[in-house]
Amino acid sequence: MPFIIDGHNLLWSVQNAEENTSITDITICRILDDYFRRTGKSAEIIFDGTGPPVKTEFKNVANLQVTFSGLRTDCDTVIEQRISASTAPKLLTIVSSDRRLRDAASARKATSIKSEDFWDEVKKRLSRRKTGKEPPGKRAGLTESETELWMKTFGLE
Repeated sequence: MPFIIDGHNLLWSVQNAEENTSITDITICRILDDYFRRTGKSAEIIFDGTGPPVKTEFKNVANLQVTFSGLRTDCDTVIEQRISASTAPKLLTIVSSDRRLRDAASARKATSIKSEDFWDEVKKRLSRRKTGKEPPGKRAGLTESETELWMKTFGLE
């Protein structure tokens, strides 16, 4: 299910919800990159304007396409165009608290999620630790015979 995210809307929601207001556009993209890597879903985040002059940091996010609307249009218009152009709008998820975008998503039967609700889901997912089972020897250490074997192997007898 492809996600289309209203970048500044999400950033504004996060900055208002979090005590740490130093979250920036690149910070949020890195967090979302990790989220989408873990979920295996595809996403595009769209910001208003042209973005910073040097965009190399945005190229380091592999699981998230970062787009800037440019000077001649705004993010909301670009997202509306993406919704209209979609050949499978029911598979889209639009992340924005903007009523205009939520209505556009609804008109094409796309799913929409408010930015603050999506951010709660992101935090919840990223706070989960992978519960891989540790090998028994990790805590117990080597047996005496294994230790002797390694000592012989490295000539440390």
